[in-house]
Amino acid sequence: MDLEKLLADRLAPAFATVAGGPVDPIVRRSQRADFQSDAALALARRLGRPPRAIAAEVLDLAALADVCSAAEVSGPGFLNLTVADEALGGLVSALATDPRLGVPVAVEPETVVVDYSAPNVAKEMHVGHLRSTVIGDAAARLLEWLGHRVLRANHLGDWGTPFGMLIEHLVDLGGAEAARELSMGDLDSFYKTARVTFDADEAFRERSRRRVVALQSGDPATLRLWRLLVEQSERYFMTVYDLLDVTLTERDFHGESSYNDLLEPVTEELDRLGLLRESEGAACVFPPGSVGRDGEPLPLIVRKSDGGYGYPATDLAAIRHRTGTLAATRLLYVVGLPQRRHFEMVYAAATQAGWLAPPARAEHVGFGSILGPDGRMLRSRAGGSVKLVGLLEEAIVRATALARERNPDLGEVEAAEVGRAVGIGAIKYADLSSDRHKDYVLDWERMLSLDGNTAPYLQYAYSRIRSIFRRAGMAARPEAAISLADPAERALAFELVGFGTVVGEVADSLEFHHLSGHLYRLAVAFSAFYERCPVLRADEPVRESRLALCDLTARVLRQGLYLLGIRTPERM
Repeated sequence: MDLEKLLADRLAPAFATVAGGPVDPIVRRSQRADFQSDAALALARRLGRPPRAIAAEVLDLAALADVCSAAEVSGPGFLNLTVADEALGGLVSALATDPRLGVPVAVEPETVVVDYSAPNVAKEMHVGHLRSTVIGDAAARLLEWLGHRVLRANHLGDWGTPFGMLIEHLVDLGGAEAARELSMGDLDSFYKTARVTFDADEAFRERSRRRVVALQSGDPATLRLWRLLVEQSERYFMTVYDLLDVTLTERDFHGESSYNDLLEPVTEELDRLGLLRESEGAACVFPPGSVGRDGEPLPLIVRKSDGGYGYPATDLAAIRHRTGTLAATRLLYVVGLPQRRHFEMVYAAATQAGWLAPPARAEHVGFGSILGPDGRMLRSRAGGSVKLVGLLEEAIVRATALARERNPDLGEVEAAEVGRAVGIGAIKYADLSSDRHKDYVLDWERMLSLDGNTAPYLQYAYSRIRSIFRRAGMAARPEAAISLADPAERALAFELVGFGTVVGEVADSLEFHHLSGHLYRLAVAFSAFYERCPVLRADEPVRESRLALCDLTARVLRQGLYLLGIRTPERM
């Protein structure tokens, strides 16, 4: 149960009686008490009365006796509220026996499409794909756990003019050699060689152009070669997703090509609706409110002057398909912030066409960049993009070395498992614990630290709790009575009961640094509790109560980290 909501519900009728109408009690955590209500100060202006007098009258009317051990008017008119230990302990007891940890399943489940990752066929995934994949996967995990029907959409770049060049290079190599090269994951080399040949050889360029026409017209031989490129690339992508430990599968690949047959109907429908206008030979939509720096309307090019289709047409076809055929009501596009204007225009055009109408809505889940220690875009030593596989493997190697150093008793297999969980967890947490709208610096030392707001710190807190139960040789009793005599126990209890509120807020905002921050505060509160409050050496019934608090803390940490896509090793 959300304590803020519980207190607000108790205060609201009293405020309504005093004000003669509904009032938001504005309850929040306070340093002077457990919670504070500020509503009397704002209400004073409306009623023309002193805020302290209003607060005192509300306090007389509110039913707080079973919830608060103390409630008083403070300062100019604040209501300071101290939660009774019995009430707080009761809430913790309810969580301990709740398999969902106080987080209800959505009352009205939605069909949600999460569009994320989106690598390009015949190109290696680089560090630029990391944030979309990590944030998108956390969104999919969270919304799925809340009971929504989540459809993952990995919008592959698998169509367009570059494929004429790539298919011709495949032909020159020969099918077997090309398949061998692609299966080794050397996609960058394949693409770069094709590009060099295209730039230097006029005959190759002409063959590539003819191949594009053949591809777009459905030539069987060309489509067979194109499928080879796509299949080998998808195998490579799956090895990356397995290493990164995300929930994307082969079923979630939805390339641009899958919308190819929908592009002409989309264009025709836009034309019938009177939304298409010609601009320099291209068929465009001019979404309302989209203007350039010169104040002139900006066009969204649906069909280019040469008759081809670009990204806007594909994105519009995807929206039309997702809201129409799939009946999705929430569309999430996990794409970098530089694409914000593009998506604003696409959403506006889809709204004009009636494809994006309430309750359906689309959200651009934008994010910043990953920077190197110098504060600039993260690059390889050669100045190119950092390959994602290389970054993940480096994280695992570093974390495995730390695991062996910290715990020499770990066997080779367990050390490797811990190293992978900690290394990949550190990469994900560094991303998700940052405000996604901002850039962040990839700093190995900070990310892998066992101190501070890091994944290893949270994973260690979890493993330390599990070690308590290994030493005890017993499990906690969730139904045990909870006693909160020590301030550290109360502080831990407040963090535990706040989990559900944070999860609900993040499901709406997709600001995962709020969930990360809550889990960090929980781990800090547990550390203080662990230092102050003996568990196994305590006498009954305190021992049983503290074991129940430990177990509940471990469950919340494990579930919260799972939602972020981070594993929790039993030992570290």
